[in-house]
Amino acid sequence: MWREIWLVCRKDVTIERRARITLVQIVPIVLLVLVVFAFGLDANPALLRAGAGGLFWVAVLFGTVLGAKRSFDVEADDGHLDALRLTGLAPAAVLLGKAAALALQLVVVGVFAAAGLLVLYSVTVREWLLVVAAGFCGVAALAVCGTLYGAMTAGLRTADTLLPLLLIPVAAPVLLAGTRAFDVALGASADQGWSWTALLAVVLMTYIAVGWSAAGVLLEDA
Repeated sequence: MWREIWLVCRKDVTIERRARITLVQIVPIVLLVLVVFAFGLDANPALLRAGAGGLFWVAVLFGTVLGAKRSFDVEADDGHLDALRLTGLAPAAVLLGKAAALALQLVVVGVFAAAGLLVLYSVTVREWLLVVAAGFCGVAALAVCGTLYGAMTAGLRTADTLLPLLLIPVAAPVLLAGTRAFDVALGASADQGWSWTALLAVVLMTYIAVGWSAAGVLLEDA
């Protein structure tokens, strides 16, 4: 199973490395979102620092929608998804492999988004370990959730609007817990950051379990 997950992940990462869609298109859009919010909040330093954690996760969610759609748009071209089914790979391995590849792309998006926050919002990180732990769990959860709904909407004419409509409400727990954890790490809150990180881990495991059990049906209908 792990070998199959690795094969699918490597395939998607290779496609992305050659196309460079994440670096050329998604990252600039995410940075523009942060710039727009900075102007929208009237460049108020205190307000920008207070909202930095939430804006980070909004930016990563935006990248998730774009990345998840592209992940299955590639498979929909020229019957590649049918060919992937015929390889004999376990459906769960296909979904988790694609989720792992999407997670790696979101890590790149997250690094640039974090750099944008440090430059534009003048934030200071007080607990780096909390940022890394919460960021890992949150990014992985968004990647799995995005892959599930990407498979569900693959090939539909309304996928452009249906994917974010379905994904954003389900991703709300990740945004909530991730924002609360980041607020603590950035010194904007005195809450229990590790408790919110533990919640992120639970949400991640839940998404993985749902994806594992629904993979066969999702890929068959995609």
